[in-house]
Amino acid sequence: MDRTERFYKICQRLKAGRSVPLKAFMSDLEISRPTFYRDIEYLKDRFNAPIEYDKHAHGYRFDPKAEQFELPGIWFTASEAHAMLSLHHLLNEVQPGLLKPLLEPVYQRLEKSFDKNNTAIKEMNRRIRILSMAHRKVEPNYYELISHAVLTRKRLFIHYYNRARDDKTEREISPQCLTYYRDNWYLDSHDHMRNQLRTFSLDCIQYVQLVDAPARNIKDPILDEELGSSYGIFSGKSTQTAVLQFNAFRARWVAREQWHPQQQGEWQADGTYQLHIPYADDRELLMDILKYGADVEVLSPKALRDRVYKSLQQAVKKYKNN
Repeated sequence: MDRTERFYKICQRLKAGRSVPLKAFMSDLEISRPTFYRDIEYLKDRFNAPIEYDKHAHGYRFDPKAEQFELPGIWFTASEAHAMLSLHHLLNEVQPGLLKPLLEPVYQRLEKSFDKNNTAIKEMNRRIRILSMAHRKVEPNYYELISHAVLTRKRLFIHYYNRARDDKTEREISPQCLTYYRDNWYLDSHDHMRNQLRTFSLDCIQYVQLVDAPARNIKDPILDEELGSSYGIFSGKSTQTAVLQFNAFRARWVAREQWHPQQQGEWQADGTYQLHIPYADDRELLMDILKYGADVEVLSPKALRDRVYKSLQQAVKKYKNN
């Protein structure tokens, strides 16, 4: 049993109001006498627990004259604490510093749950590795303001940089939800200027301010249809289905991957694998197809097949003279 759980169980027994003998604690907690003494001293010194030894009853109890005692803050069992530490480690690695100001108080409480010499935190950093690739930095203050607007249902005024057009626009938006996708943060919103749903990359938001007006709420079915039915972050209602055929070698990986919730895949007699992907905008799908090179072929639609062919031709030209 972890020390965190022992603290919880000791306090539970003492709350009953009766003196608990030392041997009962040792038996229930499966610990030695010195370990129990260390636990009691830790609870008294670190948490000011009003624990005393009743000589007449030959047991331990809470001082009946003291105020009711509760372990401070959030209290976790060992497995819960390890899970929370893993989550903290994951979120911090996802984008260093982005969520730290919001999670640090919880993290500090978790640290107190362990012995000073406990290796849980050190081992977490050493044994669990999260490699975030190609993530783009987001201003932490912007993230905090945006997340606040999402949860409190407030509008935002933003300056947004469009990389494709290389220009900046001012928008008033009603944020709907934050999405972490492929190592980057996106904000799904109703754009009041265009009167339609749009997805904004947080790293392209160059200015953000709360607007003293309630956000327009978009019903979940509409959000799912507009933002979740098509492939990738370029949202919209699905209008086409790409049919991709992977060779037998690459199929061993792709057959276990989820590219889209509504995808359909099937093995072919020759060991190849066909993947059917719904999409409305082919920009991101095109990038994913190209990264597989000769291991994949676009069977349909013809327009997507032609775009892949043209991109491959342009790539070949760059290396043709080498």
